Parts: sequence; C-alpha cells; structure tokens
Amino acid sequence: MLTYRKENIAIKFLVLFLLSTVIIAQSAGESGLAFLKFGFGARNVAMSDLGVVSANDLTALNYNPSLLALNKKTQLSFTHNSLFQDLNSEMFGASFSAFGLPVAVGINTTTIANIEVRSNPGEVESVFSAHYFAGSISTAYEIIDNFYAGATIKYLYENIFSDDANGLGFDFGISYEGLVNGLSLGAALRNIGSMNELRSQSTKLPTDLRIGSAYNYSITNSRLEFTLLTGFQKYLEQTDSHLHLGGEVVYDKMFALRIGFASGYDSKNISTGFGIKWKGINLDYAFVPFKYGLGDSHIISFIYTFE
Repeated sequence: MLTYRKENIAIKFLVLFLLSTVIIAQSAGESGLAFLKFGFGARNVAMSDLGVVSANDLTALNYNPSLLALNKKTQLSFTHNSLFQDLNSEMFGASFSAFGLPVAVGINTTTIANIEVRSNPGEVESVFSAHYFAGSISTAYEIIDNFYAGATIKYLYENIFSDDANGLGFDFGISYEGLVNGLSLGAALRNIGSMNELRSQSTKLPTDLRIGSAYNYSITNSRLEFTLLTGFQKYLEQTDSHLHLGGEVVYDKMFALRIGFASGYDSKNISTGFGIKWKGINLDYAFVPFKYGLGDSHIISFIYTFE
C-alpha cells in the first residue's frame, strides 16, 4: 500500500511537470544562444545527447539536475567540444556535498571565431568573434524513496561584435529509479528564462523538454554490462520533435563503446564514441558527423572522481 502511494505521488508530480511546459510553450518564439544546446560530456553526446537519464556523473547539471542526487561523490570535469566552422566550446564542472545536499557548479565558454564583415559582395572588410558564457549551480533532493528532483540556476552572457547582453536561465528535472530493477526514468525542462536586450531585441533561450528512460543490465558470469536508452526531446519554439536512441557496452568496468541516433535533425543523426575508466579517471571521446559539408564534431571529456 505504501509503495502504491509513493508511485502515485511520482506520477502526479510528473503530470504537473509536463503540464507546465504547455504554459511556457505559448510564449515561445524563435530562440538564440545555440551554445546552450551543446552536449556536456562525451559519454552523453555519443549516446545521442539525450542525457536526461544517462548522465551518471556531474554532467547531469547540464541535462537533468535531479540525477545529481544519485552521485554524491566529489568530481571535477573538463569537456572540449570542437565543432565545425571555427566554433569551439569549453566546459568545466565540479561536484561536492554541502549542507547534506549534492551541489554541482559549471562553466561553459563558447567562441565563434573569424566571422567576416562585408557591406557588399567582395572583399572582407573586417573579422570579429562572438563570445558566449554560462555559469551555473545545481542541486538535487530525494523527495521520497527513489524519486528525485533537482534545479539549476545559470548566469548567461553573450557578446557579438560591439554589443553584449546578459540574463538568467533555470533548469528543472525529476527522476525515478524504483519501478523496475535496472530501469531509470527522467524528465527535464531546460533553459527557462530571459536575456537583456541586444541591439533593442532580447534573445530568447532555447527552452526544451526532455523525457527518457534507460535500462541497465549485465550478463551473469560475464564482464559485460549494457545500457540502452530511449527518449523524446522538443524545443518548445519549434514544431519538430526528436526521438533519441542510445546504447553502451562496458567491459570489465573499464572499457566502453557507445552509439546513438537522434531523429528530426537536418544536419546530423548518428553519434559514436568510446571511454576508458581507470582508478577514478574517466576519459571519453565522442564523434558526431555533420552533413552538407559542415564538417564533424569531436568531443573529449575528462572526469576525475575523488575516492
């Protein structure tokens, strides 16, 4: 009877969470600050960049802050994301405990270099760069057994040519672990907030909803472990939605191979990667090929866990 009531509470909380996205979607328009869409952590990117259930370390602060309650270890992370067309992103993170709660802080710096200025077709008149910054802090709490909620607040800054603007964004997430052994459920609403005006117009944040599930299992008397995930994602200002599929095979808790697929994107679908874990050190790599001659994306992540 007690278990039934707990599951009912979790389901009602999820319904309220999803209904809130309808209200936000009514005021959504075209958005900017695309750097907020970049993946945080090569493991998540390689598995289709859903992250809402698969982020099992401090990278959860970028996807679903409630998952921080499942990982209370002190960690440091660094991610380098080398995208196409002189676009590079660096992400730093740290997680620790404070006042009995898990806390994670993150920094994201993104630069688009060599942007050409032309008043007419012909020679380049000048070249400039665009700079973006996000600084965030996240925490999570176990509401009832196996049901978690988390929140993130982040300061945002953009500088384009001689203009700049700043603002605040918020993420909210929930997750549930107790329905079936090995099954994880999660949902997150990210990038709610606003920016100051940039040349008389405010940039809208890319608010998105993500819902996902992941199933982890291992073969008896084998060193192999498997993770399968699937999920749904929608940017509220767009009509398109995206289906995410991902998988991971881990051998001897040390070597991992990963693959992912995300539907609904014009320029990308497939992602792959691998990872190595040794004595508290996680080194991960992800590769995302882009279409239309845009080039490829290479993501490298380093996470150190203090034992």
